[in-house]
Amino acid sequence: MNRLAQETSPYLLQHAHNPVDWYPWGNEALEKAKEENKPILVSIGYSACHWCHVMERECFEKTDIAAVMNAHFVCIKVDREERPDVDAVYMDAVQAMGVRGGWPLNVFLLPDSKPFYGVTYLPPQNWVQLLKSIDNAFQNHYDELAKSAEGFVENMSIPDSEKYGLTSQQSEFEAAHLDSMFEQLQKNFDTHNGGMDRAPKFPMPSIYKFLLRYYDISQNPEALRHIELTLNRIALGGIYDHVGGGWARYSVDDQWFIPHFEKMLYDNAQLLEVFSEAYSLTQNPLYADRIQQTIGWLDREMRHAEGGFYSALDADSEGVEGKFYIWTETELREILGDDFSWFSKLYNISGHGNWEHGFNHLHLTEAPVHTAKAAGIYHDQFEANYRNALQKLFDYRAERARPGLDDKILASWNGLLISGLAAAYRALGDEKIREMAVSAGHFIFEKMGVEERLLHSYKNGKASVTGFLEDYAAVIGACLSLYQITFEEHWIHKAEELTSYTLSNFYDTEEGFFNFTDVYGEALIARKKELFDNVIPGSNSMMAHNLYTLSLMTDKSEYLEIADKMLSKISRLVLTDVQWVTNWAALYCQRAVPTAEVAIVGTQADQLRKDFDRFFVPNKVVMGTATTSELPLLQNRTEINNQTAIYICYDKTCQLPVTKVEEALQQLSGGL
Repeated sequence: MNRLAQETSPYLLQHAHNPVDWYPWGNEALEKAKEENKPILVSIGYSACHWCHVMERECFEKTDIAAVMNAHFVCIKVDREERPDVDAVYMDAVQAMGVRGGWPLNVFLLPDSKPFYGVTYLPPQNWVQLLKSIDNAFQNHYDELAKSAEGFVENMSIPDSEKYGLTSQQSEFEAAHLDSMFEQLQKNFDTHNGGMDRAPKFPMPSIYKFLLRYYDISQNPEALRHIELTLNRIALGGIYDHVGGGWARYSVDDQWFIPHFEKMLYDNAQLLEVFSEAYSLTQNPLYADRIQQTIGWLDREMRHAEGGFYSALDADSEGVEGKFYIWTETELREILGDDFSWFSKLYNISGHGNWEHGFNHLHLTEAPVHTAKAAGIYHDQFEANYRNALQKLFDYRAERARPGLDDKILASWNGLLISGLAAAYRALGDEKIREMAVSAGHFIFEKMGVEERLLHSYKNGKASVTGFLEDYAAVIGACLSLYQITFEEHWIHKAEELTSYTLSNFYDTEEGFFNFTDVYGEALIARKKELFDNVIPGSNSMMAHNLYTLSLMTDKSEYLEIADKMLSKISRLVLTDVQWVTNWAALYCQRAVPTAEVAIVGTQADQLRKDFDRFFVPNKVVMGTATTSELPLLQNRTEINNQTAIYICYDKTCQLPVTKVEEALQQLSGGL
């Protein structure tokens, strides 16, 4: 056992039995390196990472390799999900070295924590050779390493505005620019399989969010075509768990066929939101089914008894990647009995398998009914039989050894999930979904909030790690979503409290963006800003969305000024290289045309909101009260002839109140 046995992170605990003398990130390890004048090895990963497990088995569990590591290095293990600040700094350094980033990320530092070399996965022989080469360089060429490390640190210290040429552009955001943004993205569409034209294929929710908002404004059929193609393939391909619900992190191929089997909370959170919006737009029953199944999986397997949600399910079980999810033909024949014949045709099951080592993985490209008709196996009872067959597989699979659960609860990812659940509730109207969202919101503030601050991680009854910008951004967004599905005003007050703290302790007034770390957080060798949108939107773009929404809800112009300044500074990238800033582009859509301000006042406010929310109106804020309210948009608003009234407003100017949702929608369609 090493020092990691005292940690709570599931990833660090996985390495507690390694013969490597691992330290967690902290002063003890960093001071030891200085006192003994040893280089530091920082190895960064996460619990659901397949190649992290492989490198552990091949290298870190081997006593001879551990002996080399222990003799020449101070070895530190970092859970990137628990310490995204450490990961961001050293990932940036490694990418500056010309190394393609990924995990496990192994970075070599001087005793003063400055990085000079880094790699991702290496097999044992290469790893040992590298360790010896690094030791030789440290002993015999220290000055060269120090000079190189200083250069990487200087590069990280260049302000982002300077590095990316970010200056304030025009103050007006023009709808005319949206077509060119779409055309830029379109160049990299995979028009056959959906998504972008690359492999591996990651779901990119912020791209789909932009496309939905762009379509709402432009009615460009090409945008809708690509959204539907992409979401259909993500819903039907092997990246989706047909038996148990939920999406894997990515597919290793370009067809969404074979997943990298880990299931991450942040992916499923964002995909819930995207599929919910798409369902409101298209009414495609496939989307509703995937939303419901995924929420069922989250409730069943990922939910803490008190309402928060765990982080991830591992890719591996019993040391084999994907073992929990794959099937031999013999297994399926035995489990399904009389259903096997048609099921095997539906899913193209065979003895040699559609994957590797004779295993089959469930994958479709068309909806089950369409595939069945094409295969000549459709009949009146098909859909009931199909559900029954999947239930048989679910019951059988439940007896298998389960993938490992990363049961730490992260404020940021739970914030994203609350927003996803709120979107699902708006689309489907299921009260159970609203209850899950509200319960998760209470969990964050009861278990992970300290006065106006947030802590990042919760495990074993204890919250820890000073909150990062991603926590504040996601949780503020969650509060704004919760208000709009409950009309409970304390959620707006919570959002304002957190926003005030964030502006005081994260905002860089000189650059006009937010730092990733709290001014009271641990000082690393560089203080980073997260500007770009990836599989998770950048925390700065999330904050800009929050500030814009809050400005509408509270009528505080200072929020709008900061949001517009941020969007203006990033506009050069939005207009020239949009695929890396698509959550910013989604905000640009909102600023390019008027945002609807919807006020619902009266005893039936919640019922009318629920009816109204079924419709696809992405560029809006919805506020309401059953009685009266001092919130600016609701002040002096009343019922009409004792009937609950809906007020449709743009820029604080309201049309005549109406009492029917259909009438409000007509006003919206004419309001642009």
